[in-house]
Amino acid sequence: MADNRNTILAIVLSLVVLLGWQYFVAQPQMERQRAEQQAAQSQSESQTQDAPGSAVPQTPGVAGSANVPGANVPGTAAGGPAQGLSREAAVGNTPRVAIDTDRVEGSINLTGGRIDDLRLKDYHETVDPTSPTIVLFSPKGSPKPYYADFGLTADPGADIALPDQNAQWTAPAGARLTPSNPVTLTWDNGAGLVFERTISIDDNYMFTVDQTVRNETDAAVQLYPYGLIARNGLPETTGFYILHEGLIGVFGEEGLQEVDYDTLQEDGPVRPAAVNDGWLGITDKYWAAALVPTPGSTFQPQFSYSAQTDNFQADFLADPIQVAPGASASASSQLFAGAKETANIDSYQDDLGIKNFELLIDWGWFYFLTKPLFYIIDYLYRLVGNFGVAILLVTVGIKLVFFPLANKSYVSMSKMKLVQPQMTEIRDRYKDDKQKQQQALMELYKKEKINPLAGCLPVLIQIPVFFALYKVLFVTIEMRHAPFFGWIQDLSAPDPTSLFNLFGLIPWDPPQLLMLGIWPLIMGITMFVQMKMNPAPPDPTQQMIFTWMPVLFTFMLASFPAGLVIYWAWNNSLSIAQQYVIMRRQGVKVELFDNIKSTFRRKKPDES
Repeated sequence: MADNRNTILAIVLSLVVLLGWQYFVAQPQMERQRAEQQAAQSQSESQTQDAPGSAVPQTPGVAGSANVPGANVPGTAAGGPAQGLSREAAVGNTPRVAIDTDRVEGSINLTGGRIDDLRLKDYHETVDPTSPTIVLFSPKGSPKPYYADFGLTADPGADIALPDQNAQWTAPAGARLTPSNPVTLTWDNGAGLVFERTISIDDNYMFTVDQTVRNETDAAVQLYPYGLIARNGLPETTGFYILHEGLIGVFGEEGLQEVDYDTLQEDGPVRPAAVNDGWLGITDKYWAAALVPTPGSTFQPQFSYSAQTDNFQADFLADPIQVAPGASASASSQLFAGAKETANIDSYQDDLGIKNFELLIDWGWFYFLTKPLFYIIDYLYRLVGNFGVAILLVTVGIKLVFFPLANKSYVSMSKMKLVQPQMTEIRDRYKDDKQKQQQALMELYKKEKINPLAGCLPVLIQIPVFFALYKVLFVTIEMRHAPFFGWIQDLSAPDPTSLFNLFGLIPWDPPQLLMLGIWPLIMGITMFVQMKMNPAPPDPTQQMIFTWMPVLFTFMLASFPAGLVIYWAWNNSLSIAQQYVIMRRQGVKVELFDNIKSTFRRKKPDES
């Protein structure tokens, strides 16, 4: 009895610690992070309003804005649109060329010639299809400037007029960027150099920027192409360690490099070695902007942060182009700006030869499980039209794959049920000598070929799949706002119902700690039933652990994506059915209800 009391006390204390940590540490931490992000955003907006040119990009390619070869670096002069405007006012404050495709809409700013206005037509801020579409890029002067820019710079001391952030580019009258209609911007420096910037876009999210210089002087000119993505202010992130949000790139043999926002703020610029293949940019959970220099051409990548302007930047500086007198020269690069759709990202990697572009999606350490699992779910979704149903079908497939292992486990548990009388006899015989009791039980298990921990195996074998599915639900945009049935309108979000307001009947919004929805409860019940299909372990501590495990998992999974909880509940249900059939075939009586009743029955002193 004392052992039971100690076990109960240990579990109660564990629950108190778990729930207490969640309430007093985790929740305040999340609120503090949210407050810091809001404060940083407010400060950024204040700086944007008060400091002219606060969103000015850094010099491409060199640490600390001195990265040039060039002194005449476009984009480093102050000025630009009036600060402190709304996004709509900032867009309307400069002359523009419209961008209009089936998937994106926005405009190119003729002041500076940058791509700084972009919305994603297919994605909305909430599950409500009438909610605003997702804003990716916003211009300088708006509350959250975020844009891409391309240009050419020169060697230090070179007396060459180059287009900067205030340069007024011209475009043909009525120009409109569509997949079938590229747009060419022109700027003349008035000293014999004419710059053309031809921008095209495909049917999805890939821009191609071709820069051409016509040299009408009598001297050769050497210029360095660059590209940059600048983001003003610290953006709001999910804050989960399993997902990278920040600056990212793939550089030759060095491979993937991920840089957090706070790393740049604390440690300064990151400047990988020059390479001749790769890409770099800034990634959010579902969206990204990435620069792709021409494959095969050498470029110097860099990630940087300016505390003075609160500006994050990913940029590259390419090898120089030589423009002979009376001749012209060109440089080309690409910009991905849009949603991180798996099929689309993969096609860019394969068709355009972009090295490891698939790593723009954070598939995680279980990449070898996560991505194939996504492909299977996505394939089934295309057949049945519902990601939730696809997850249920995948679960059936996983059960079939692990059937031999699970079958062996359930047979072992059934045998254990058959030898229960012998186990009871051993306990009675050696009730005063625990050591001999355990030795006798182990001999019985060995003789009957029983694994006493077989009940844990069905749970353990699904752990890797659980983590892989969690990653799929968490990072893939295909799962974002994907509905199931009924109240589940977003499989990537937690169940929105709560037991503590009677699932919406009471007009009260419980705190996050008490958001215990219907599907987590179903999962907990199925897990409890599955545990009770097995004979109780001989050790009282094990009995108590197995009894309380479903409760712990119910609270733990309440904040997980609904799709993951549905998977676990369905998997438990299939396991229960499988185990029931096997036990019946082994001639074992299924005493489910007796086992459940014994859980809540008060034990006598001699049963401790």
